[in-house]
Amino acid sequence: MCTLGSLPLHAQQQGMFTQYMFNGLALNPAYAGSQETLSLTALTRYQWVGIDGAPNTQTFSAHAPFKKDRIALGLQLYNDNIGVSNTFSTFVSAAYRINFEKATLSMGLQLGFSSYKSDVTALNPVFDLDDVALSENVHEPFKPNMGTGAYFYSDRYYIGLSLPTLFNSTINSFDIDDSNLTYKSGTSKRHTYLTAGYVFDLGTHFKLKPSTLLKYVAGAPIQFDINANLLIDEVVWVGVSYRNGESIDFLVELLITSDLRLGYAYDYTLNDLNNISQGSHELMLNYRIEFKKDNITSPRYF
Repeated sequence: MCTLGSLPLHAQQQGMFTQYMFNGLALNPAYAGSQETLSLTALTRYQWVGIDGAPNTQTFSAHAPFKKDRIALGLQLYNDNIGVSNTFSTFVSAAYRINFEKATLSMGLQLGFSSYKSDVTALNPVFDLDDVALSENVHEPFKPNMGTGAYFYSDRYYIGLSLPTLFNSTINSFDIDDSNLTYKSGTSKRHTYLTAGYVFDLGTHFKLKPSTLLKYVAGAPIQFDINANLLIDEVVWVGVSYRNGESIDFLVELLITSDLRLGYAYDYTLNDLNNISQGSHELMLNYRIEFKKDNITSPRYF
């Protein structure tokens, strides 16, 4: 607890993903349909392995284009555990796409809700036995929200801007005894994401894809990820990322078949948590179902 208390707090409440460049719907509803297939992605992340109660997150997403590729629909399921607290979210998304000669502009909207649970009475505190924050469990079964985003992309580059949740929401607010004070166990704050990437040819067998992710939430410094992935013979991605003040990340993605992809990422912690944690692990599985078997589909690099 002393080590955690000495670290700067960045108020990053929404799930953190190292493989964001392969799982865009988790950040931006306008990403829906951009792979021109029915894309199914499952991801699990274990953060700061070795620390009791450290975050672990599981997500599932599905998205595909419809209506002559003008409309795309998506679904996200999200489960996040931190200590005695759990968040489960469900969001459906829709994107409207405008096709230009060599690029596409997609504008997306998502609607959904989150359920929050926190078993604080299981903490068995040694001190502050009468602390109101530990007096009753948190249970908020339905907190609706909505998000929006824009995504401009071609087969070589992309740039996206999104606010996955537009509304700040208070979690478990109640009055303290007969006083005029109100206790709030937490507030879910609005996050803003900016993403961009480009694919360069490096001869016959290699492609280089640099990308970046900027994250902003009110009351915290801007956080950014800088990444570079190398594609070898259209089969294996290998890459490295830097998350400012937090970690260096190593990634590999294997294209098992043209439809099935397996990804893994390891985060090496750079801050003081490195003394008590063995880093973070992230595993991703993606399966894509082609709708147009008779047509030649351009390779999708993000």
